[in-house]
Amino acid sequence: MDLLTFALLLLVLLCILLGAGLWISMSLAAVGYVAMTFVHPTPGLFLASAFWESTGSWTLAALPMFVWMGEILFRTKLSEELFNGLAPWVRRIPGGLLHVNILACGIFGSVSGSSAATCATVSKIALPELKRRGYDEDVAVGSLATSGTLGILIPPSIIMVVYAVAAEVSIIRVFIAGCLPGLIVMLLFSAYIAIWAMLNPDKQPPPEPRMPLAAKLRQSAQLIPCTILIIVVIGTMFAGWATATEAAAFGVLGSLLMALGRRTGWGVLALGALLWIGGVIVFHQAMAFAFFALLGIAAGERILTWENFLDSVKGATRLSCMIMFILAGAAFLTKAMALTGIPAALAEAVAAMNLGPYGLIAVLTVVYVILGTALDGVSMIVLTTSIVIPLVQHAGFDLVWFGIFIVLLVEIAEITPPVGFNLFVMQTMTGKEQTEVAMASLPFFLMLVLTVVLCTVFPVTLVTGLPDWLLAR
Repeated sequence: MDLLTFALLLLVLLCILLGAGLWISMSLAAVGYVAMTFVHPTPGLFLASAFWESTGSWTLAALPMFVWMGEILFRTKLSEELFNGLAPWVRRIPGGLLHVNILACGIFGSVSGSSAATCATVSKIALPELKRRGYDEDVAVGSLATSGTLGILIPPSIIMVVYAVAAEVSIIRVFIAGCLPGLIVMLLFSAYIAIWAMLNPDKQPPPEPRMPLAAKLRQSAQLIPCTILIIVVIGTMFAGWATATEAAAFGVLGSLLMALGRRTGWGVLALGALLWIGGVIVFHQAMAFAFFALLGIAAGERILTWENFLDSVKGATRLSCMIMFILAGAAFLTKAMALTGIPAALAEAVAAMNLGPYGLIAVLTVVYVILGTALDGVSMIVLTTSIVIPLVQHAGFDLVWFGIFIVLLVEIAEITPPVGFNLFVMQTMTGKEQTEVAMASLPFFLMLVLTVVLCTVFPVTLVTGLPDWLLAR
């Protein structure tokens, strides 16, 4: 039996196991075990080592931290504060408060890292407000479903951590590379809303009265806690002061202080001052205490209860364990594939087709969009990395750029029926059929496709140039 036929049989086995309802992680491990038995007499040893190596990584410790941070923020009033703080500045732009959907999802995504959490949290506040003011429901639903995907493109992102670990590239470099594409997606979404609003004035509520500048600034003060948290999480990584794992830990601490409120913030500030005066810590350490204390002071009243805290821990534990179990199964499958020689054979077969770099990208785009109709983003990445990475490297593509390319395709998958997670979220929140939500999301879907094209045509300018410039300083 030749290698490509063997690879096809393994693919059929994987489809059968997944179709039978077996867990993704167990399906991956089972297929890896079958493949390994053909090339090694003791596949169990490789299974044990793969599971340990894939889950015992210090780099991967950033994952549960980012997940927990998102869970804490999901149970706070951050989304409400975001909506109220951004609304005064977009009232008189064509499309009005619909732009708040884009901005709020972008900001919440930058401190959450989860697409579903971003979509659900912002939608919970925005949808009732938009309906009450008379905005077109289809555009509101479509913009929220697609803007929620910004949670996996704007750093920090759970999907980016999974890809960076699987592809063995720098997490911080992938995080930085996602910034410009994230801004491009937000600009394209807002541009579509503005053009749609100018072409359909009858579907817009009447313009709201002007607000004095002082009133706008007072209302925007609610953005201060979120802004500080973004600086803590992203700024420390970009400045080189902290690794991704350390920044994630800072983010959890900051989100807890925000949720605990003003009194805790003043307590942390007083503790830092006492430790500095007593000579226990030096001045720059006291400033770190003060910086974190600002989060609690600016957040206001306490909003974290024991029930919310325990719910956040349980939710983060469940999701982190699920992702790590999938990564472990994928790591074993990757080892098995490497020993069988299937990835090298596939790379040679693709090279023999003379597709060229852009031909390969076109084929991969179609493959990932098809996979997105049946799998979630994490599964798409771990299922394909061992096969696709050698092909991409052979074609000469940068792995950091390819990570952003995959994340954009995962964004598209999040709003692709029948397993688009964000479609499920919006279906639950609106009571609409999934097809209705998908049709409402179609124009924004096309904006995501346009972003993929732009990032492919201008890879250095839009993706890899920024991390190269920042990390070279």
